Amino acid sequence: MSHWRVWVNKINKIAGVTLIEMLIGIVISSIIIAAMYTSYSIINNTYSRVTDVAGISKSGRDIVSMIMRDVRMAGFKYYYGYNEENEAKSLDERIPRNDYLEFIAGDTAATEKNSHAPVVIYRNKLGDQTKVGTGDPNAPGFEVLPVEDRINNSCCDQIHIVFGDFDANADVARGEQYYKKYKISYFARLLERDGDQFYGVFRSKKYWKQGLNENSGKWVTTAADCPADDCYDGELVREYLTDMSFVALDKFGRIIDADPKKPDKIYDIRSIDITLTFRSATKSGFFKNLKQGTQRQILSLGREPEIFSAEQAAYKRDPIFITVHTRNLGGLFN
Repeated sequence: MSHWRVWVNKINKIAGVTLIEMLIGIVISSIIIAAMYTSYSIINNTYSRVTDVAGISKSGRDIVSMIMRDVRMAGFKYYYGYNEENEAKSLDERIPRNDYLEFIAGDTAATEKNSHAPVVIYRNKLGDQTKVGTGDPNAPGFEVLPVEDRINNSCCDQIHIVFGDFDANADVARGEQYYKKYKISYFARLLERDGDQFYGVFRSKKYWKQGLNENSGKWVTTAADCPADDCYDGELVREYLTDMSFVALDKFGRIIDADPKKPDKIYDIRSIDITLTFRSATKSGFFKNLKQGTQRQILSLGREPEIFSAEQAAYKRDPIFITVHTRNLGGLFN
């Protein structure tokens, strides 16, 4: 019996936790959890914004590097010239010394679409003005919207670049060509995904098909007509574009209208100023103080100031500008 009393006395001496102490503990724990969640949200949002901005910058750099490479090829034409081994061949096997491909200036409405001018620029035009195929640009995961639904009236320019190539090992019997000619086009289309509308940059590659003994040819884009499937109507390169601008300049820095109907001006082009502006995929956290009804003015190369509503202005925009020299221009292209 004495042992029982000793055990009961020990239990009575054990201190318990009161309701107030429990409530205080819950409050403190809640504050700690809230602080941790807030810190996590801030870090996560900051990371998302940094990643988004990095994606914008990467888009600009990738596209510019592609356009630079193509612009520098504008007007290139291969000259095979005299080759002793080639001259020893029979006439039907001999490679022509000069490019035998037809040249179309495109200086009339009837021939403009087939122009072989080294550089052609169309201002404020969506889609490919020189399209020859029947298919739509390849943009998986997006809906391509009609031109009439454009977001702003100043987007976007398109550029068409023509240059030559050569293959001394071409199998003429199989329809291959010694001398080749390509037209690279960069243009924009209006896209939509999950209710969000923006522009996308597309690139098309056309091939001039003309046999050795033929006097004329045509631009083609189908795999059956192109060597090694080396052409296409248009493929999406980058999305979230807000503007794409091309300005042609002569050797004195004066602006040139790169219109095929003005061929004498096109061959004066010495450089092209390129401006690409991309926006963020989301508008979260970039402009927190933007009030409803607020408008922002956006400037781009060679354009009138563009006024955006608060809905469009909330996105982060990052422009990239570069001047590319057309090193193959300066003489006659044909």
